[in-house]
Amino acid sequence: MSAETPAAPGQFTRRRLQFRAWRGTRPFWAGLFVMFGGLPIAYFPYAHLQIGHLTLAMATTAGAGSLIIGVLLVVLGFSLWFQKHVRTFAGVAAILLALVSIPVSNLGGFLIGFLFAMVGGALAVSWAPGAPPEPQAVVEDTQGEGGTPAAAPYEAAPHESASYYEAAPYESAPHESADGADEPKDLSGTSPVSNGANGRHSAG
Repeated sequence: MSAETPAAPGQFTRRRLQFRAWRGTRPFWAGLFVMFGGLPIAYFPYAHLQIGHLTLAMATTAGAGSLIIGVLLVVLGFSLWFQKHVRTFAGVAAILLALVSIPVSNLGGFLIGFLFAMVGGALAVSWAPGAPPEPQAVVEDTQGEGGTPAAAPYEAAPHESASYYEAAPYESAPHESADGADEPKDLSGTSPVSNGANGRHSAG
């Protein structure tokens, strides 16, 4: 056993992910269906069905036309894989060739090739590239009109904030405390009540 054997599963996964990424950027299934449609259309007119000692030839007078239609469908399938910008033309051409194959090539390869080519052509016409990635959309949102960068949102300075103008909490002076413990004693006798003592007693 070679030393590279444990790396085989990881290499297979990487290849599979690369193939998936390649397949997602083009009408892969449309091309595959179109190619599958061209094979029976080109094959059946030249095939011979053997039933016991009886040989049944399925060739028609338009055998060359069937071969041309089948080859064109296979070429259109490869074009959808490697030249995705011609997907609309290739899809319409595949649909037209599938319709022509009905009277020319044994009902379009006994309807097998006809159905494959029709479905592949429809998929090719309807395929569209995916949406752009998210980072590109974020960059576009930060641009203003005319492509100029948008202005940054206004941020108030610290002295312009609303909390700056709020009044500071009131702090009572030491002689204005609620319980009166820190108030100075009035010994003049003019105050009726001072620290719980009568002014007349204080004067006396």
